Amino acid sequence: MRLFASTDEFLSENLSEGPSCLVLDVRFPGTSPTGLELQHRLAETGVLIPIVFISGHLDIRVSVEAMKYGAVEFLPKPFREQEILDAIRHGIERDRRRIERENAVREARRRVETLTAREREIMLLMAEGLVAKQIAARLGVSEVTAKVHRARMMRKLALRSPIEVVRLIDCMGREAATMRIGASHSLT
Repeated sequence: MRLFASTDEFLSENLSEGPSCLVLDVRFPGTSPTGLELQHRLAETGVLIPIVFISGHLDIRVSVEAMKYGAVEFLPKPFREQEILDAIRHGIERDRRRIERENAVREARRRVETLTAREREIMLLMAEGLVAKQIAARLGVSEVTAKVHRARMMRKLALRSPIEVVRLIDCMGREAATMRIGASHSLT
């Protein structure tokens, strides 16, 4: 756990050290930006740290806005110690899952980048539910050739079934699966 004297001190830190949860007072006196402004700034810059807000004044509009921007919890003061501990645990668990998803996407992209253009085409056609014979007809190659490319693709991606191909594409997003990173041509 780390404490920061101000939002500026927090912003000057490296924010990439594993699962985190930020506890902010909505309107902490004497700080700029306020807790809500800091949440907006973090969201605009793509920093996705879960936030637990605390406030001495229950303001429905402010709490709704905080939740819209992804706050984990909004606790009015005074709150019980267990309430804030539970909220922080929930925030850290949420961030841990986000980091796991990001790592899975990064690894999936790394593996897909090793595919040839033909293997990538076959991956996408498999994800559409086509079998080797249909893939061969669609690409104008023999069924044996389609099976060879499919086997290489499956080996490179360390996958065992068409379902795993679909999951991989879902994990990455279809756009990332169809384009070579750094290249501008699409296969679809």
